[in-house]
Amino acid sequence: MKISIIGSGVSGISAAIRLRSKGFDVEVYEKNKLPGGKLNTFKLDRFRFDAGPSLFTMPQLVDELFEINNLNPRDYFNYKKKKIHCKYFWDDKTKFTAYSNRKKFLKEVKNKFMVDESVVDKYLKKAKIKYDLTEKIFLRKSLHKFSSFLNIETVKALFSLNIFQINKTLNEVNSDELKNKYLIQIFDRYATYNGSSPYKTPGMMTLIQHLENHFGTFVPEGGMYEITDVLFKLAKQIGVKFYFGCNVDEIIIEKKAAKKIRVNFTYKKLIKQKFNHRSLKNESSSSALIFYWGIKGTCDKLDLHNIFFSSNYKEEFNSIFQKKQVFDDPTVYVNISCKDVSSDAPKGSENWFVMINSPYNINQNWDRQIQISRKKIINKLEKILGIEIGKNIVKEKVYTPIDLESNTNSFNGSLYGSSSNNIMSSFMRHPNFTKKIKNLFFCGGSVHPGGGIPLAILSSKIVSDLIESE
Repeated sequence: MKISIIGSGVSGISAAIRLRSKGFDVEVYEKNKLPGGKLNTFKLDRFRFDAGPSLFTMPQLVDELFEINNLNPRDYFNYKKKKIHCKYFWDDKTKFTAYSNRKKFLKEVKNKFMVDESVVDKYLKKAKIKYDLTEKIFLRKSLHKFSSFLNIETVKALFSLNIFQINKTLNEVNSDELKNKYLIQIFDRYATYNGSSPYKTPGMMTLIQHLENHFGTFVPEGGMYEITDVLFKLAKQIGVKFYFGCNVDEIIIEKKAAKKIRVNFTYKKLIKQKFNHRSLKNESSSSALIFYWGIKGTCDKLDLHNIFFSSNYKEEFNSIFQKKQVFDDPTVYVNISCKDVSSDAPKGSENWFVMINSPYNINQNWDRQIQISRKKIINKLEKILGIEIGKNIVKEKVYTPIDLESNTNSFNGSLYGSSSNNIMSSFMRHPNFTKKIKNLFFCGGSVHPGGGIPLAILSSKIVSDLIESE
């Protein structure tokens, strides 16, 4: 049986690997010239950048794709665990280092914020319980199949509904349990991992940070794009066929079944008939404005992942989701891959991936916004770090929500499809299949179970299992 996959992002390649290992004849069609989707790479002179996702957790999900093909992943792909998850900075000069070691992290909490270790330890243990109760239901199966709920895990979850805190927002849970303004902001930030607001997304979402704080963060030896590269090579090795520069125009439907494709990866554009899923009416996730800077000089104060917080976090999210505007004092994320992959920048220089959260594209004046945001970001970083940055930018590329939509066909440039800004968001996310069209399946960061590399890979497993069961 032949399977056609549209798009060669991590989820598409992962689905291809799984389906090929089950004996299917798999073809992948990609509109761009290279694989990767959002997880891509480019160079500015001697500076190399990962264009998309910069956080790597749960590497065992990548390893598994080799193991199901009876290959040792260490012969193809290697990575190291980070000792520091992230460094946090505030305008008032407060600094915090989030260590991966649990005891060291809790000690830092007590030393910097005068919060007893037991408070945060209890919070993290509760996040683990939420994750353990929901993982097999929400992350590894389709939420839109009744059979997914006919198991002991569902019974356990139903008897533990109170622990999910779905009647409170993430910010309300963090405020009630952590009480320290700096800690609240640190743990509120995890709402952005699926493009949502901590002031809207339900308290259940404390389980997101469990992926990072429990499993750890990692960095591939060759940078994030190495994930795409090794999976692409694995797929080709086992017989998956790839066609690049192929813009699929249409999925041809005959008798309510997907039969073939005509040689855009969105539900709306590829199907001529109107099958509007409710997820398309759900509030879209946030997007991003990204500056890629080749920097002359180095900054020892920074690590791989760094966050410079807004002084008014609530208003920042209000600006993004209500006003549909970039906030005047945005939270700034700085990723510097050459801290771990030295070849990513010339000696004595660094490659800075600088990102701020933004609304999705509704025809804002992005050219003007680039100029405004660039100045504000540089001023903020220079003030907090006490170093010159603007004068030391020797290479630059800018990426807007328009570019995101154009390059990856993400609807309106939203990073994660639907946001998780309501209690029912998990059920309103686009499903992995549609009852209206047979033989048509969906995987990726904008569908169930969600965005980010681990969830995108898990979506490919859900789809491969659904296809196998057909």
